[in-house]
Amino acid sequence: MEILSHSTPVHELNALIIDNQNLVHDVLGNALNEIGINNVSSAFNAYHALRLCEEQTFDFVLIAFNVSCDKDGFHLFEELKHLQHITEKTTVVFLSAETSQELVNCIVELQPDDFWVKPLDSKRVVQRLTWLLKIRQSLHKLLNCLYNKEYAKAIYYAERQLQSDEVAEFHPRLKRIIGDCYFSLREFGTAEQYFRGLLSEYNHAWVHIGLVKALIKQEKMEEAETLIEDLIVRADTRFHVFDLLAQYYIEKSQFEKAYEQMQQACKLAPRNIERNKRLWDLARLNHDKPGQLAAVQSMAKFAKNSIHDSPELSLNVIRATLDMATASSAAETTTLIRKAESDIALLEKHKGLEKVLAEQFSVMRARVLCLKKEKKAAEVIMKSKKMHTDGLSMEDNLDKMKAFHELGMREQCLALLDKLRNQIEGDTFASQVVDEYIQQESIERKDISFTTVELKEMASVNYKENRFIPAYNNLKQALTLSPSNKQIALSLLKVLVQLNKKEPLNNDQQDQAIKAAMSLLKVSLAETQAAKRDEYIRCLHIQTALDELRAEPSSLLAS
Repeated sequence: MEILSHSTPVHELNALIIDNQNLVHDVLGNALNEIGINNVSSAFNAYHALRLCEEQTFDFVLIAFNVSCDKDGFHLFEELKHLQHITEKTTVVFLSAETSQELVNCIVELQPDDFWVKPLDSKRVVQRLTWLLKIRQSLHKLLNCLYNKEYAKAIYYAERQLQSDEVAEFHPRLKRIIGDCYFSLREFGTAEQYFRGLLSEYNHAWVHIGLVKALIKQEKMEEAETLIEDLIVRADTRFHVFDLLAQYYIEKSQFEKAYEQMQQACKLAPRNIERNKRLWDLARLNHDKPGQLAAVQSMAKFAKNSIHDSPELSLNVIRATLDMATASSAAETTTLIRKAESDIALLEKHKGLEKVLAEQFSVMRARVLCLKKEKKAAEVIMKSKKMHTDGLSMEDNLDKMKAFHELGMREQCLALLDKLRNQIEGDTFASQVVDEYIQQESIERKDISFTTVELKEMASVNYKENRFIPAYNNLKQALTLSPSNKQIALSLLKVLVQLNKKEPLNNDQQDQAIKAAMSLLKVSLAETQAAKRDEYIRCLHIQTALDELRAEPSSLLAS
């Protein structure tokens, strides 16, 4: 698109006010008229706002968090950006009476031009609108460059505008745009020098984060870590640091550390569905079944009435519930099965879904029957399933694969895993995390023929019969599937104590003992559990090895 040499005349600008309060429409409408914008449309709910945006393009969009029951303002803002009704050329103001840090973090990610806190002051509204209009008129060439992804030109126009005192209040935003453009152009060395120069002028969060990001992109880890240690305790930079570290660890395939950082980032900005999706993938990769369930529940909660809302999210909550049941105690499993059955029945009541999702419902029922130890009935369902992946999502096929595995149908299970690798090929994030998860599943499903619950039961029988080697092998596999399960780790140490009485532990057994003990030292335990842990550690003579591991210096950016 050709760069426009003149901005649109004020009287030709279109504005849209989205709020559910008449008073807000009056205040904003009068203020817009006062600065010369007379083409003002009003929407009292998200549905009406979307329809208006489909009919015409708006230059100003003023959107409130509290829109109406059909969709909140954050979801609507996100959807309008996704549909390109809001672009780099749109002046956006977000309005909210709620100012929690979690909401502010989420809104900042969507980058409105201004954020006003209700109740609104008429005089202040006119002042801010006048300023935003002035900025819009002065920066129209720059905004067009950003819209067209012409980042080198955008830097040129931004630097020209920095020479003008007329937009002095907007200088920090211009400088941030220049920094972002350097990253878009992958000029990381230039970005580093640029942000270093800004540090003497600004203490803004984006300056510090920009410098750290540029250093990390160039593998300058020592200095990056020094800066991160300070930024991670600052309220205005903490969220950005967690997010940056999570992405760094993903790129380095350090998925356990990535998961820890992603958990913190999601707590501070819980509404971002894509981030929650990554949290879920990392939870699966790290065998954290409670974490998987929490992540998909959060996605379902925050996606409600948004562009991300779909029956697939409800299906994934049920699937995560079933996954958790495969590693829980008998009492917990019963509760989780009831919850899954209730959720399946509720979802089936939605008109049309019982036909559209018939395949998915039948697979989940087979998994429920397996958990109830009614495997013959489950086999009847799964034997009719075809081995193709066409027309089904990755999650649909993963669930089918798990059903085959839980029934001991190994050939079908492994064949489906091979097909899944081809299904995710070409997805950047999947190639880093999901592909790793699929590979992990392939190894574990091939080497481990039973669920965590089944392995625990087998270990218990073997232990009672004094078959300690088989019991050890059962618990080792169970801990591979559920590394955060405290009871399995304690049971493994208990069996190793019995083995150690007969002869010294071999290297593998010694490593497993240290691994299990370390996992138990990192979590809170009941008094009786802690006493057993300490007793087992003494009996196995591994305290010195544990002390040495715990004394090792930790590095935020360790390779």
